[in-house]
Amino acid sequence: MIKKLSLILSLFIGSSTAFAQNWGGGIDNEDWSFGFNFQYISAEYKILKKENWKSPFYELPDSFGVSYDSTTGLPVTSQLNAISSKPAQGFGLGFVINRNISENFDLRATPSLIFSDRIVSYEYEPKESIPIGNGQMKNFETQVDKKVQATMFEFPLGIKVKSNRLNNFRAYWLGGAKYSIDIASKKKTLDEGEAAINKLLKNQRNYLSYETGIGFDLYFEYFKMSPEIKLSYSTNDILQHDNTAFANPIDKLKLRQLTFSLIFQ
Repeated sequence: MIKKLSLILSLFIGSSTAFAQNWGGGIDNEDWSFGFNFQYISAEYKILKKENWKSPFYELPDSFGVSYDSTTGLPVTSQLNAISSKPAQGFGLGFVINRNISENFDLRATPSLIFSDRIVSYEYEPKESIPIGNGQMKNFETQVDKKVQATMFEFPLGIKVKSNRLNNFRAYWLGGAKYSIDIASKKKTLDEGEAAINKLLKNQRNYLSYETGIGFDLYFEYFKMSPEIKLSYSTNDILQHDNTAFANPIDKLKLRQLTFSLIFQ
């Protein structure tokens, strides 16, 4: 009986000692700490349309631009019914730079490289084909998807507000701002000489966003892992307003991005 009680007491003491350990490699005791993260991204646009956004477009003669004037040339599109943006997926890799301010506050930066697509869909009214000479006909599409391919360098900087640590668990809230710059080759946005219907939808090369999110610090014996979900929203219009059938109907284009991250420190 005494042996059994001794064994139970030993197990209890051992378990209590394990929970009391400073797991996570003591990273919370460091003024500066570093790590890396993996990100899954879902991005979509918030689209603000102009008053005359439904109007069809016509090619300008001897030019690659477009006009609302039906006397200028051949129609590029029929009348618009809808413009929308559906979520598109991407991924990212980055570093973590963390400055411990106090028990419940950190200053954190996560410079990252992001690969993400964004899509704008245009729905048009059906329109009959028209002859353009030499026995050829011009056909009109009722659905056109314009994909914006982005390779971004992002530098988020924010305040991390942490709960008190409970054994090997801690919850936190994150809020801050993010600077983004597109580092993709300019060849991806070159459309000079393309037909009006093949013109690209382009974004500004750099912009600012504000962001907020929540996460959890999970402490293991030698490291800390933090699953985190974060929402960011661009502060300004990020559309490059050139004279195309796809940019002209849009007054402002703002980016919403949902990011799920696994952070290791």
